[in-house]
Amino acid sequence: MRIPQYDMTIFDERRKILTQKIKGSTLVLAAHPEMIRNGDVHHAYRQDSSFFYLTGFEEANAIFVFRPGHTPETVMFVQPRDPGMETWTGFRYGPENAKKYFRIEQTYTISQINEELPKLLKDTDKVYYSLFVNREVDATLLRIINEISLARSRTNKGNLTIEDSRPLIGEMRIKKTQQELMQLKKACDISAAAHVEVMRSVKPGVNERALHGVFLKAIMERGCAREGYGSIVATGVNATTLHYVFNDQVCRDGDMILVDAGGEFNYFTGDITRTYPVNGKFNTTQKRVYQKILNLQKNLIAAVKPGMTREGLQKEAIDGLTEIMLEEKLLIGKKETLIENKDYFKFYPHGVGHW
Repeated sequence: MRIPQYDMTIFDERRKILTQKIKGSTLVLAAHPEMIRNGDVHHAYRQDSSFFYLTGFEEANAIFVFRPGHTPETVMFVQPRDPGMETWTGFRYGPENAKKYFRIEQTYTISQINEELPKLLKDTDKVYYSLFVNREVDATLLRIINEISLARSRTNKGNLTIEDSRPLIGEMRIKKTQQELMQLKKACDISAAAHVEVMRSVKPGVNERALHGVFLKAIMERGCAREGYGSIVATGVNATTLHYVFNDQVCRDGDMILVDAGGEFNYFTGDITRTYPVNGKFNTTQKRVYQKILNLQKNLIAAVKPGMTREGLQKEAIDGLTEIMLEEKLLIGKKETLIENKDYFKFYPHGVGHW
């Protein structure tokens, strides 16, 4: 028997906030589908972020329905208990335990979706749902919505419309509570500690893959379930590939190494990138360029405040980096012209940040 490790009142509070945004409508969320790695082996499963954000439920093959103002207001379809399958793949909550532990008013098995979902949607004005996350659920939901719309056409109630739920939930998730900020800080603290462990392990002759392993061990020892994204451990010219994926080359004396990695703690992830010499000592050129980039980074961080836009930060980043490229003779010409022609793009083809 597994017991949820999260405070379920947190998910209640999130749903209360959502209630004010979708009165008269219904939200349908599909769990992320499982993915085959090879043969009958699945990739390690991670729940869809929005599904977890509103339910705390981490199993696959689940659908959450939220109907503010209706009874029942919260409904979830989950996998049934199956002792035979659970012998192979582990514990399932099943409808009874999902209702008990996740504070859901009504639960069904996933096989009851065709019977029960039409009843839950028939009196709603709009359905919030994100297509293309789970194709199987897409097909089921679109068929049910079409059937309801056809039935309504004979009653002058109009079609049942569907709207993407991602902007709706995204706007909620971007504003963090104090509790969420604490979780995010924990993810960052763990990630920073793991980066230090990697730094201590870097030396000429060590493989990028071994360093990746050091990072994974460090974050999991500190409570992370997984890395927040595929870690980039790139030495030498490999660091010029933005999303380097191989992590299999040997670190060489005199080269720099870039490590872009973050640990995921309770679905909050750190995201830290650091670059430093493999042998632990900058040469003259490395030190000069590193200091210039560091100074620019600090200036950009200082510019982050209410009213500053991401586009504004990007503009400042381009201006500062183009100036450095001119100083280092990577580019030749007038800065304004180089920026207008995007000549900097060869060396800076991405943005200053994202969320």
